[in-house]
Amino acid sequence: MIFGIGCDITRIVRFEKWVKNPDIIERYFNEKERTPGSSMSEHRMCEWYAVRFAAKEAFSKALGTGLQGFALTDIYIVKTESGRPELKVTGKALSLLKSLCGPAASVFVSLSHEKEYAVATVVIER
Repeated sequence: MIFGIGCDITRIVRFEKWVKNPDIIERYFNEKERTPGSSMSEHRMCEWYAVRFAAKEAFSKALGTGLQGFALTDIYIVKTESGRPELKVTGKALSLLKSLCGPAASVFVSLSHEKEYAVATVVIER
């Protein structure tokens, strides 16, 4: 049964300041999703962080809590061997997810970006 669906869109250009400020990146992104690659262009890094931030926002909407009760670093994106993105939930966000949706909750994510925008959709299933 679906517990919640969340979607978020963000302008990629907004993250130009972020990629130049390691403190902001550290504050909002888990260490497992930081420093995507030194050979990446600045625009590609902005896409990288924008779509991941959109996923965090989409998760909070699907959960129905907003960005309260957990740190944004508790939620992060990893890629499977096949390249499919997975949203990982840890810490207080995991406790909140389990308390609202039960221990068997599953989280699904879809990410995309095109030119100026990045979008993420999250579905939480009980």
